[in-house]
This record gives sequence, C-alpha cells and structure tokens, in this order.
Amino acid sequence: MPSHFFVKYNNRGQTPKDIFTDTLKDLVKDGSEWLSKTSESCSVVAAPIATVAFATSSTVPGGVKEGIGVPTLEGKPALNIFAISSLVVLCSSVTALVFFLSILTSRYQEEDFAMDLPRKLLLGLISLFTSIGF
Repeated sequence: MPSHFFVKYNNRGQTPKDIFTDTLKDLVKDGSEWLSKTSESCSVVAAPIATVAFATSSTVPGGVKEGIGVPTLEGKPALNIFAISSLVVLCSSVTALVFFLSILTSRYQEEDFAMDLPRKLLLGLISLFTSIGF
C-alpha cells in the first residue's frame, strides 16, 4: 500500500485531526454559544409570526354572508392576494422555526460547522425574512 494511505503522526503521537480539534476547541465552543443565542432570538421572533399567520390564514377577512356561508369578498382579487400571502407567511415562519430548533438540538461538532449549521442558519434566516417581508 502507498504510504499516503496511512495516518501520519507527529513527534507527540498526534494525527492532523487531533491537532485540528485541539486548536479549534475554543472556536467551536464560542461558535456553538453564538449559534445557540442567535437561534433562540430568531425563534422568539418567528413563533409569534407563525401564531398570527395561523390566525389570519384560518379566518375569512370581511366575514361571511348570513345564511349562505360564502365570504363577502369572494371573487375579488384582494381576498386571493390576502389568502396567498397569509399562507406564504405561515409556511415560511414555521419553516424558520424548524430550522432554528434543529440548530438548537444540534451536536455542535466541528464537522457540523463546515456545511450543516451554516446552511441551517442561512435557510432559517431567509425563511424568517420572507415571513417578515410578506
């Protein structure tokens, strides 16, 4: 077998992975604390938005006609725009909550900081800003 297939050790008996882990231990700790605080703060913002979005998407604006049970604004574009935007806000705020809660329940290993956690944070923030923008 070629020699580059084997793990190399330094004079202290450490592999490159061991040195990498020891060097970045404090950075991983600080990063996990920052991510936890950020995710908690964003979850506090996303939860009331999801609650209000659920309430607005489950009610009919303008009320319903007596005896018939159809919306008073039926057939008007304003009702369709309101319903679609309310559902977009509901879906994006719940999606943001899921991403932020998945960050909070993460293991915070150094491998997670490469792709997994930044992707979750980015998608959570995009979803949160989408729900705020609509």
